[in-house]
Order: sequence, then structure tokens, then C-alpha cells
Amino acid sequence: MQMTIDGRLAATTAEFPIINPATGAVLAHAPNCSLEQLNSAVECAARAFTSWRDRPVEERRQLLRQCAARIRANQAELARMLTQEQGKPTVTANREVGGSAKWLEHTADLDIPRQLIALDAQRNAEVTRKPYGVVAGIVPWNYPLMSACWKIGPAVLAGNTIVIKPSPFTPLTTLRLGELLLDILPPGVLNIISGTDELAPRLSSHPGVRKVSFTGSTATGRKVFSAAAADIKGLTLELGGNDPALVLQDVDPIKAAARIYAAAFENAGQVCAAIKRVYVQRPVHDALVNELARLAQNAVVGDGLDPQVTIGPVSTRPQFERVLQLMQDAHQCGGRFVAGKPEAMKGPGYFIRPAIVTGLDHEARLVMEEQFGPVLPVLPFDEIDQAIAAANATPYGLSASVWSDNAAVARAIAPQIDAGTVWLNQHLSVLPSLPTAGVKQSGLGAENGPWGLENYLQIQTIAAAG
Repeated sequence: MQMTIDGRLAATTAEFPIINPATGAVLAHAPNCSLEQLNSAVECAARAFTSWRDRPVEERRQLLRQCAARIRANQAELARMLTQEQGKPTVTANREVGGSAKWLEHTADLDIPRQLIALDAQRNAEVTRKPYGVVAGIVPWNYPLMSACWKIGPAVLAGNTIVIKPSPFTPLTTLRLGELLLDILPPGVLNIISGTDELAPRLSSHPGVRKVSFTGSTATGRKVFSAAAADIKGLTLELGGNDPALVLQDVDPIKAAARIYAAAFENAGQVCAAIKRVYVQRPVHDALVNELARLAQNAVVGDGLDPQVTIGPVSTRPQFERVLQLMQDAHQCGGRFVAGKPEAMKGPGYFIRPAIVTGLDHEARLVMEEQFGPVLPVLPFDEIDQAIAAANATPYGLSASVWSDNAAVARAIAPQIDAGTVWLNQHLSVLPSLPTAGVKQSGLGAENGPWGLENYLQIQTIAAAG
């Protein structure tokens, strides 16, 4: 696997190992980008920008559609590679690959805003949108291909050029994407480089980069924020969340449990907007917990290449150890594991059986911190005001959900929750036509739809006298 720089494959003298989380063994080695190659990628993107920004937008649309078609034509290969480096079951990997193509196609149809404003009888103004220039796209390990396409699509449509850096844990599928698209986009428009931890800060602070789009943890997001500040770069941050679900007593607990379980344990719980904690009104608490426990106990945990598997491994060794630490802390704090155990499964790989935990108070680490793994705390409440206050008692604000058979009640609760997205009787319904945005420490700006496209454009006002 090689990097893509200026429309050519770029080898490196140094490499680093990629671990298959299902086996704990080395799957492959990825190229470790040198400082000279980083500079070359940014410089080539800057050169390409001078002509790319002037290409007709219809041409850029068509090229994005061709990129989507190339992804679909290679879906089986990409999905298998994704499962091997990230761990998710094949069915989930196929959804990610297909979704990546779908997002590019949807983005290709978006309009770039342009407004004509009559100021008075003699004067008028035109408010246009211009691309930034070189964009740095820094991609996480949980959805590497999808996250890359969320950035590539709007950046390229807007007329920017882009340098994508995948996570050092999961670079292979994204590097392969660069190889597959090599003959579609003009040289320098899309560059994909890979490297170890020091590459991201070098890219985000590079003086040739005018915009940074980062998806990942809040802790790393702070570092990206700081690095971008020196040059006042444009910035989009999609960060962590501690996403609550509020379940009212009028719901069918069996029906709700199935949807809550799916939204909590998708990708082994490694989703920024997945349900991380559940607050349940006391009359339906036990029934909901019992059904969640039944679903967790019936999960098939194993290597994602096995078509019977429903939950794969935790994707990285550090995250595996962190999730176990949070589970053990919950056990020591009196948490009751009604499904799962605060321990790893025996054998190789980073496997943890899905766990449902009750008996914790709001101050427990498993409740207060983002676990990002296959363990879900469930807490009872009596009055809805208590649940709203608990849901908001966090520095995060990415997403939340309200579950009630009374639509008016659910809609009245939603605006009281500090979150960029509040779903009603559903969760994790992410669509290319709706913005993904966080409040508080869950991010800046938005991705997806026209709102995401706007984040890759700068406003320019051209005002004329009569």
C-alpha cells in the first residue's frame, strides 16, 4: 500500500505496523510519511488549487460521481480490508463503504450559495462563496473511509484541494481509496498520506494549509484547535460525545430496547454519536434492562470476517484497555453487570462481550466519561426534569434521543437538551441531508448537507456603486 501525492503513488523508506484487532497480530505495514513528503503533498495541493478552483462546478460534480462509482465497483475489496484493520463485522463494513459512495453522490448535487442583494436604487452587492485553498482532513479509526469521504466530497466540490491523513491504527482502506481514485481527480486535488502520531500536528500546523477538518477525540481536538490558531486557519471539529437516551414510562420497553441496543452497540459502541448512557423512567426500568440484557447475551462476538458475528473487537489496544478500566471501575463502584463481565474474553484479539450495567450513580466514571466501547450504563429516574439535568451534566453535546409514545411530550423535551442532534424514538439515524454538529466540547462547525459544504467555503462580498 502506498500514499497518493500529486497524482502519483508515493513509497516511503519507513513503515509502521497495522494490527488486526481480531487477532492481535500484524496485518500489514503502512508507509510512514516523511517531513519532505508532507511538504510535497501540501505544495502539490497548493499548485493544483490554482486551476482546480476555476474548473466549472458541474465538472467537479461529475468527478465526484465517478469517485462514488469507483468505490461501489470495489466495495467487496474495501469492506474486507476495513474489517481486517478496524474489526467491524462485514455487514457493517459494507454499510460504511456503500455509505461513503452515497455521501459523495449526495454532496455532488449540492449548490454553492450565491446571493444578489439590492441595496438601493443605485447600489447592489453580490455575496459569493470561495474555497479556502489547501484543506487538511484528519480522519479517525472508527469509520476511516466514511469520515474521509465526509471531508473529500464538500472540500472538492467547493473548489479546494485536500490532504487526507487517516489514523495510524486504520490507514489501509483510506490509502487504497487514494490508489483507486488516482486516475479520476487531477493531480494534487486529492492527496492521502499516512504516518504515526507526530504527522497530524505537523499537518494541522503546516503554513500551507488554510483549513483543517478533524474528526476524533475532544482531547486531540484541543491540540488541533491550538495548532490551527497560529495561522487563523478555518476549522471544523467533530469530537466526542457522551450521548444520552431518555426513556419515558409510556414506551413499549421491548420495542424501545431493540432500537436502543442497536444504537448503543453499533461498531462495538465505537461511534461518536452512539448511545453512551440510558436514563429510564422507573416504571419501565426493569423491563427495559431485562430486554437489553437478553439482546446483549445473544450477541455473537468474534472476528468480523465471520458472517455470523454481530459484534467485532474493540479496534485498538489503548481503547481496549481503557474500556476494561472503565468496566472494572464500575464494578468497584457497585455496578451490577446484568449482561457481560468487567473482563476481556479469553484468547487473542481485543474482544469484550457487550455489557449492560445498572446500580451506578451519575458520578461514576462509566456514566460521566465517554466509554466508546461495548458497555452501556442504565440509570432510573422519577421526574423528567431530573433526567434532563443529568443528560446535560456533561461537557459534551453531540447527540441525544428522547423515547416516548407521546410525540408532543418528546418534542417539548428535545430543545431542553444540550446536543447538536436530538432524535425522537430513534438514535444514530445519520443522513447526508442533515447536519452533524456538536455543541460545548463536542465540536465546531458542521458536516453534511449544505451546512457542511458551507464549512469549506469563505464568504466574499462584492459591492458595486451605480
